[in-house]
Amino acid sequence: MKYAPSLVLALALAAVVGLDGTAQEKDKKGGDKAVTLKGTITCSKCDLGETTACGNVIQVKEGDKTVVYYFNDMGGKEPYHAKICKTPTKGSVTGVVSEKDKKKTITPAKDGVKFD
Repeated sequence: MKYAPSLVLALALAAVVGLDGTAQEKDKKGGDKAVTLKGTITCSKCDLGETTACGNVIQVKEGDKTVVYYFNDMGGKEPYHAKICKTPTKGSVTGVVSEKDKKKTITPAKDGVKFD
């Protein structure tokens, strides 16, 4: 019985870790799993007015809502930014998705940004 409190604590900790909403899916090699998002790629500053500097986002339709994923990249310095800065363009982004402070982000894979 002296191990019962430790066992309960260990099980509670395992349950909390298992329910962590920010945990990434892992691929078979243990790395973060890449996903492909399809939607409208645009500028977070010039088109959406959400940031003070140019950045890249993709707007994805999820059910009845439009969800914005912010790119973890070099923003306006990316070669594809000129295409989308003032003109939203349909396309896709392949990369690793994460969420922090209720803000969804995607880290694009090399050559992961494609336009329709």
